[in-house]
Amino acid sequence: MTEAVSAQGAAKAPRLVRRERMLVLILLAVIPLSQIPIDAYTPAIPDMITELNTSSTLVQNSVSAYVLGMSIGLLPIGIIADARGRKPTLLVCLGILFVASLGCALTGDIYTLLALRFIQGLGGCATMVIVYAIAADSFRGARLTSISGLLGASWGLAPVLAPAVGGLLVQYVSWRGIFVLIAVLAMVAAAVIFFVLPETLAVDRRTPIRPREIGGVLAATLRRRIFVGLTLIFAVFASAQLMFGVVAPLLYETQLGLTPAFYGLIALLVGVANLIGELSTSYFATRISARMLGFSALVSFSLGAVILAVSGTLVGPHLLWITLGGVLALAGCGALCPLAYGLVMGLFTRNLGLIGGLTSAVCYLFVAVAMAAAAGLPDDSQAPLGYIYVACAIAGFVLLALCLPRRATSRAGVPDATIA
Repeated sequence: MTEAVSAQGAAKAPRLVRRERMLVLILLAVIPLSQIPIDAYTPAIPDMITELNTSSTLVQNSVSAYVLGMSIGLLPIGIIADARGRKPTLLVCLGILFVASLGCALTGDIYTLLALRFIQGLGGCATMVIVYAIAADSFRGARLTSISGLLGASWGLAPVLAPAVGGLLVQYVSWRGIFVLIAVLAMVAAAVIFFVLPETLAVDRRTPIRPREIGGVLAATLRRRIFVGLTLIFAVFASAQLMFGVVAPLLYETQLGLTPAFYGLIALLVGVANLIGELSTSYFATRISARMLGFSALVSFSLGAVILAVSGTLVGPHLLWITLGGVLALAGCGALCPLAYGLVMGLFTRNLGLIGGLTSAVCYLFVAVAMAAAAGLPDDSQAPLGYIYVACAIAGFVLLALCLPRRATSRAGVPDATIA
């Protein structure tokens, strides 16, 4: 009898491995959809200003509108997914993303575009918060950490590839083609999820929506100094990362006269640097302390900030100095953002979906404000961006010093005293 049971278990093992691999592949394919609507169309900003007969500030604020939609949607969508299930919530949000993207492709009015971009953000945020919830439903311990690292790398591919693809579409098709592409990707993702993805949250594990209990958890979380500090680190450097994508097209295309396709290739280079930063956090997190990793990444970011500020002041727009400064700064952002997010999640053992949604919501609210401010920056030089980056570096130094004091750390790089 024991041998028969063992044989059945052996037969089931390969099927389980195949299901897990399929699940991971689907998650890796879906998570970039939260970021692609930000990065893919940045090469189109100059063309959109002309075709929509509007100001650069309003077109740049379409990035802020998307990010604002994300930030507002993250927490409630995470709560709904905890109560109603991952799959139906994700499908509804992909439907919203599909419809809003088609609307963006068809509109000829900047204010309608801003409204649709906000709705796009409401739908797109689900592809991040629910994907991480599905991973937490399906994997635990070191396996979950490994999967989270893969998801972060996949998410990080969007800033690498999307601007290059967007630049080609702008040059050879139209900026509207970018939004059509986003709609097609949302439709394909929805089809795969509907037919292939299993529901990972069992009915008996779903959490009813009780505002008083949710409010209590949120209040207790926000009272934790280290949570606030790490979330601010995530927010500051996520804002810095996205700010480059808003300002850079005007520097490269308007000031230097490069084509959208050429800018897309430069954005590809800068995006690779950002991806290397993310992968370095995945690799070094279990090998060196969080403090060493964080301050090493801050050094890279600070060098990029200084290069942008000094070159912009002394030389003005210059292909080499803008690119070198961007590469160093975004490599630092790429390392610091997943480090801060991982440390936040390591503080808690319960309500992880709610905590993840709260962290992301605070971050993207911060990003939305920063993007609106970036839209008003002078775009005749990289100096204003560089000075803002210098301020971010100073804030990052203070926050890292407060959140990662000199004390014993675990192999995972998380201060032992902070694990709840």
